[in-house]
Amino acid sequence: MHILLVEDDDRIAAALRPALHRHGMTTTRLSHGRGAVDALAGVDVVLLDLGLPDVDGVDVCRAIRAASEVPVIVVSARGEVDDRILGLHSGADDYLVKPYDIGELVARVHAVYRRRRVESATEGVADVVEVDGVRVDLTRHTVAVGDRPVTLTRKEFQVLALLASSGGAVCTRNRIVAEVWGRTWAGANRTLDVHVATLRTKLGRPELVQTVRGVGYRLGLPGAE
Repeated sequence: MHILLVEDDDRIAAALRPALHRHGMTTTRLSHGRGAVDALAGVDVVLLDLGLPDVDGVDVCRAIRAASEVPVIVVSARGEVDDRILGLHSGADDYLVKPYDIGELVARVHAVYRRRRVESATEGVADVVEVDGVRVDLTRHTVAVGDRPVTLTRKEFQVLALLASSGGAVCTRNRIVAEVWGRTWAGANRTLDVHVATLRTKLGRPELVQTVRGVGYRLGLPGAE
């Protein structure tokens, strides 16, 4: 995923870009608002500060929305309700007030990206994923193995649904933790491992959720290598 970061503060940009890179994203950074629209080619999500030196970020947001449907997340120190409402009315898909947790930011990036893909795709991700006798209904939040319903906790289902909707691609540990739990902490990897182990036991298909060492997990879809 490629992120356009429109942020004038060098210290914030210097801290944020490596963090995004660790979560498997690439970044382009602009320190001014002018030129943002011209830099949208190949961009998946825009992170937009409002306090820019040359033009108000709200105007940049409006210009981006007029030119493109790319998801925009405002990341700003302007935290008043009126500021958030204005940002959202100007075309932002989400609004996050500084300072923020990087795990929450990453989760929101994935959320707006996934939501926009579903909205814009002519053929989105299937509502039901079925593999090796396991049926995952992403809309109804139900899981069955053959004719047997499987009861999962909310977090267990969210982990499975994320893997199922990824079409056999590897989901990194950081991405799963960020999207399912919305934050990171010292024991996050252990918590994820426990949930995966429980999933394998409940599904009775230990090979379905595959470990990619040093990276994360993937669903063993037919034809996946």
